[in-house]
Amino acid sequence: MKECLRIQKLLLDDVDERLLDILHRDARTSIADLARALNMSAPSVSERLKRLKESGVIQDFTIAVDPKMLGYALSFYIRIRPLPGQLAKVVAMIQAIAAIVECDRVTGDDCFIAKVHVRSTDELEHMIDQLMPYAQTNTSLIQSSPVQRRLPPLAES
Repeated sequence: MKECLRIQKLLLDDVDERLLDILHRDARTSIADLARALNMSAPSVSERLKRLKESGVIQDFTIAVDPKMLGYALSFYIRIRPLPGQLAKVVAMIQAIAAIVECDRVTGDDCFIAKVHVRSTDELEHMIDQLMPYAQTNTSLIQSSPVQRRLPPLAES
């Protein structure tokens, strides 16, 4: 039954939308603070959170870190196209490379787009050298991010 809920679109009301917006800005907001902001009781807020979590709308409560503050001065997108017969090997390699912080399988000429954070171009070169026997790569330096990760539109258009 839980899996069926994940497939169906959950209808969100204004309170759900406000709740998600508050949590998106600060996932550590307490139940008491959420209740005050939403003008609701704490048990009602808890029940809404439980419903949103169980339905799959909320997947995790997490933090965002600035890679630069951890010494990762350079960020790149690497488009990866596995060579024929190497898809499984490339997937395993992508999963094993810690510097790859996100990776999506995509349509088009490339098979994967990976986001990486490295301390130096030497680290990037070493990573690409690992992939080269099994895939073609194309690398783009991330100069800035004018749109940070955000919620998709919640209200019906």
